[in-house]
Amino acid sequence: MTAHPFWTEENVRTTLPKREASGHKGTYGTGLLLAGSRDMPGAALLSGLGAMRSGIGKLEIGTDEEVIPYIVPVLPEVTYLRNGLQKTAESSVDLAKYKAVAAGPGIEPNEETEKATHQLMKSESPLILDAGALTERMYDERQEPVILTPHPGEFSKITGVDLKELQQNRSHHASIWSEKLGVTIVLKGNETIIAFPDGEAWTNPTGNSALAKGGTGDTLTGMMLGMLCCHKEWRHAVLNAVYLHGVCADKWSEQRSAHTMLAHELTELLPVVWKGFE
Repeated sequence: MTAHPFWTEENVRTTLPKREASGHKGTYGTGLLLAGSRDMPGAALLSGLGAMRSGIGKLEIGTDEEVIPYIVPVLPEVTYLRNGLQKTAESSVDLAKYKAVAAGPGIEPNEETEKATHQLMKSESPLILDAGALTERMYDERQEPVILTPHPGEFSKITGVDLKELQQNRSHHASIWSEKLGVTIVLKGNETIIAFPDGEAWTNPTGNSALAKGGTGDTLTGMMLGMLCCHKEWRHAVLNAVYLHGVCADKWSEQRSAHTMLAHELTELLPVVWKGFE
C-alpha cells in the first residue's frame, strides 16, 4: 500500500494567494469553461459557480445556446461562448487569451467532444479534463499541465485498471498512471489522491459523504479552474481547490445531515470557509 502525505491546513494557509489592492480582473485572468448540454444544463451552472467563487478574474462559459438562458439569472457575471464545444472542435476559438481551461462537466463523450479536446491540447495554459472529456488517450505532446479529475469508475475506464484492484490501492495506481500519462490525476473519493507526473503526490484529508451526490464533481472542476487563474503556482491551485471543496462539505455537516447537501451549496459556503484560511 502506497501512502502519500496529507495536504494540511498549514499548507493551504501558506499557499493561498492574496488579493492585491492594485489588482484588476485582468490580473486574475480569464478562464474558459466548456460545460453543459441540453440534457445536463445544470453542470454548466454548478461548475460556473465554482469558478466564479474561486478567485477568477473573468469567466467565459462555452455551452449549448439553449443552456445560456438557464444560467444567466443565477450567474449574470459570466460571459458566453455560444455553442462553444462545437466552435472549439472547429478550431475557431482563440485559446491564447485564456489563463486556464476546463472541459467536460455535463458534456457527452462523443466525436465532437474528442475533436474539441484535441484542439484544447494545443493551448498553452493549464487544462482540466473532467467527466465527458475523460477518455483513453495519450498526452505526450502536451507541454503545459493537464489535470484529469476522474472518480474511480472513470479512472478504471481510461486506464484499464480493474475497479476492485484500484480501490484496494488508490494511491499506488494514481501515481503510476500520473507518471505513465504525464498528467496530474485527481482521483476523487474518500481521501482524494492528487498525483503529479514527476512523482509528487498528496492525500486530501477533508470532505465527507455529503459529497457523494451528483454535481459536486462539477463544482470541484469549476473551483479548480478559478484557482488556476488566481494562483501563481498551478500545483497549489489544484491542491487547495480539492482541500477547500472538502472543507465546505465538512462545514455543512457540522450542523446538518450529510444526506441533505446539494452541490450548489458548496459554493454558498466557500466565501466563509476561504476567509477562515486568510
